[in-house]
Amino acid sequence: MNKTRTPLAVLAVVLLAATALVRADVIEQILVKVNGEIFTKTDLETRQVAALRQRNVQGEQSDEQLRQSLGQITPQIMVEAVSEMLLVQRGKELGYHMTDEQFTQAVDNIKKEYKLDTDEKFQAALKQENLAMPDLRRQFERSMLVQRVEQTEVFGKIAISEEEARKYYQAHLDEFTTQAAVTMREILVALPNDGKGATKEQDDAARQKAEQLRGQALSGNNFMKLAEDSSDAPSKANAGLIGPLNLSDLSPDLRNVIATTKPGDITTPIRTSRGYQFFKIEALTTAETMPFEQAREQINDRVFAGKRKDEFEKYLTKLRSQAIIDWKNGDVKKAYEEGLSAQAKPAAAAAQ
Repeated sequence: MNKTRTPLAVLAVVLLAATALVRADVIEQILVKVNGEIFTKTDLETRQVAALRQRNVQGEQSDEQLRQSLGQITPQIMVEAVSEMLLVQRGKELGYHMTDEQFTQAVDNIKKEYKLDTDEKFQAALKQENLAMPDLRRQFERSMLVQRVEQTEVFGKIAISEEEARKYYQAHLDEFTTQAAVTMREILVALPNDGKGATKEQDDAARQKAEQLRGQALSGNNFMKLAEDSSDAPSKANAGLIGPLNLSDLSPDLRNVIATTKPGDITTPIRTSRGYQFFKIEALTTAETMPFEQAREQINDRVFAGKRKDEFEKYLTKLRSQAIIDWKNGDVKKAYEEGLSAQAKPAAAAAQ
C-alpha cells in the first residue's frame, strides 16, 4: 500500500497527531501568552502552512519528511511570532493605529498589484485565501504597527558619525575604486592542437603570419576586417573585440605590453599557449578612487545596513526582557528557544 499522502493531507495528520483524542468542548489550544495576548495552535498551523508554501513543498511527502520540515521551520516561526506580538503591542502603546483612509489605500494598492480591477475579483481572491475583510484589515494593521515601531523606535534613531563613515571608507577603499581596465581587439594565429607539441617550423610559421597581419594593420588595413577574416580566436565573430577587462586579470606578459601603449596602438605579437596574438588598444582607463565626499551617501547606506540588524535585535531583546511570556506548551517553548539560539550564533560569530 502506498504510504505517502498529499502535503495537505499529511500536514493534517502531523498537526493533529498530538491531539487525536480532542474533546468536542475544546475550541482552541493556547500555546503561549505574551503580555496577555494569546497565540494559538491554529495561529501556528497557519504560519506553518504559509512557510511550507514559501519553501515550495510540492508533490508527495511521507509523515516523517513533513515532521522534519516542520521541525526546521517552527523555531523561526515562533521567534517571529513572539517578536511581532511585542512590536504590535508597543505600537498600540505609542498610539499608532490604521485609519480608514490608510486601509482603503492599502486595499487599492493590492488591487492594482494583482490586477483585481473589480470588487468581484477582489472578493474571489479573499475567498481563495480564506480571508474576510476584517481579517485583512487586522493583518494590514499589524504590519503597519510593526513598521512604525521599527522606524520610530529603532531605525530612525540610528546615526552615522563622521568618524564611523571615514573609518568604513578607509577600510573598504576597494569598494569605491574602479579598476584600471582595457578594451581592445585581438587577432590570434593559433598553433595546431592548441600549441601542444608544436614543432619549431609550425611555431615559426605562426609567428611570421602574425607579424604579416600586424604589418597590414599598421599599413592602414581595417583591423576589424582583418580580425573577422584571419583571426583564430572566438572573438572574430565580434571583429576581435574583447573587454573591458581589468588589467589585474590579465597575464603579467600582456600587462607589461599594454603598460606602454595608448588608445589606437597596435601591440607586437606575443607568444601564448594558443599561438601568437596581437592587439589594437581601443580604450584604457586608470584606477580611480571616489572621493570620500562623493561616497558619503553610499557609506551611510552600507553602515546603516550593518547597524540596522544589530540595533533591531537589541530592541527586541529589550522588549522580550520586559515582557511576561507565559508558555502553555513545552514543545513549542523548546522550539522558540532553539530559534533564539540559532539567531544568536551569527551575531556571536560576527562579534569575534
